[in-house]
Amino acid sequence: MKSLKFSSIVLIILMIASSCAKKTEVSEVEVFETSRSGNQLSKIETFSKAKSTSKISLNPEQTFQTFTGFGGSFTEASASLLNRLSEENRQKVIDAYFADSGARYSLTRTHMNSCDFSLSQYSYAPVEGDTLLKNFSIEEDKDDLIPMIKEAMNASKDGFKIISSPWTAPPWMKDNNKWVGGKLKPEYYDTWALFFSKYADAYKAEGIDIWGFTVENEPLGNDSNWESMHFSPKEMTDFVVNHLGPQLEQDGKSDLAILGYDQNREHLDEWVDEMYRDETSRKYFDGTAVHWYASTYKIFGDQLQYAKNKAPEKYLIETEGCIDAQVPVWQDDDWYWQKEATDWGYDWASEENKYLHPKYRPVYRYARDIIGCMNNEVDGWIDWNMVLDRQGGPNWFENWCIAPVIVDPDQDEVYFTPLYYTMSHFSRYIRPGAKRIAFESTDVDLQVSAATNPDGSHVVIVFNPSEEQKVFDLTLNDVSRTISISPQAIQTITIAN
Repeated sequence: MKSLKFSSIVLIILMIASSCAKKTEVSEVEVFETSRSGNQLSKIETFSKAKSTSKISLNPEQTFQTFTGFGGSFTEASASLLNRLSEENRQKVIDAYFADSGARYSLTRTHMNSCDFSLSQYSYAPVEGDTLLKNFSIEEDKDDLIPMIKEAMNASKDGFKIISSPWTAPPWMKDNNKWVGGKLKPEYYDTWALFFSKYADAYKAEGIDIWGFTVENEPLGNDSNWESMHFSPKEMTDFVVNHLGPQLEQDGKSDLAILGYDQNREHLDEWVDEMYRDETSRKYFDGTAVHWYASTYKIFGDQLQYAKNKAPEKYLIETEGCIDAQVPVWQDDDWYWQKEATDWGYDWASEENKYLHPKYRPVYRYARDIIGCMNNEVDGWIDWNMVLDRQGGPNWFENWCIAPVIVDPDQDEVYFTPLYYTMSHFSRYIRPGAKRIAFESTDVDLQVSAATNPDGSHVVIVFNPSEEQKVFDLTLNDVSRTISISPQAIQTITIAN
């Protein structure tokens, strides 16, 4: 009898030990990788047997900003190109960005009136002196932009937010009477505020809800190249406090977000100081929008942190970034991993700022910037054009750029560049309402961020810019999983709740 009892005790101990051993690894982990070696958001199930050399530890108990979303921009250029593709390829691109099987974009942007990535210059209020905007019309958008947005809405299961941005008021409202440069005449401040409200109504009538506005795209100007209109921080804040905010409030649209600034991060301090100067201005500004063009590698983390600390409860959204001043490279994935790209600053930046614009690798630029923004309190990140052609347009100013998806409408061909897969690593897996969580990484070469989704699942982004494979232990709640990441690769690791 004693022998039987002893055997039973041993068996129980072995069962407990076996159970504990099974729990030493994180369960229900999935790993997806895009790499220079050819992975394209590929599911990775076999890992290196080499011993781990570093550790990434997650701490979901410590949380930071709540994510609004990730996505790209609807432009007339992109929409017109989709109109020239076959129905099959058009749907393929829409689904790739918005369907559950694709990137699941959740935060988007579009332009009010024309921009450089329009087919021509136009305004919804073309009639001079029409201060009550009786002739306001979005007819120009009905051929291209609106159909693209509607098709995206049909493809998206969870829906997405739309931020609308004006590049300029119609010339007749400006002190220089031109599309480019100049300022809004004070006598048209009320008319321009009404313009925003009319726009929201017109889009709603088409079945499209606008989530919010930026007050002005690039209020510091763009060297008088294409549509622009200038504001100082005080001028923009005064316009919002005395005109735009009250107009939307009066029209029952106070739920529409108003984002200030909307240009490069290096001037962020002075703008948020003015935007949040008092309780009235804080009431009307819902957040700040920024771009990435000040540098090809610098995140300007101090400025982003300053903006968040100035208004912790407000949005901080990156509303535009792209590989600019560059003609796309067609169907050559490896180019996007090479240190070959240049931007406007490579040639045109002032001597004291040229160091901010070295040659760079496009995939690296996207991965580093989005991770850097996440880790510095940015809650949304929006790419520029979703689709461009092989020239990097159409663009009336010939300001060629690269989009994640390049098409040849004459041949009815579509090319998903590595930038598309890079964007998908964030937008597909980090969902609106996710919270960034704390982590520790012992490998300084790996760039990491992490979040917990509303459903309780965890997402870890790991970028390995080095030319060697990395093996690390991913640890959560004292249990771990050993994972390897390819050289020059980005991974998304999901951990089910």
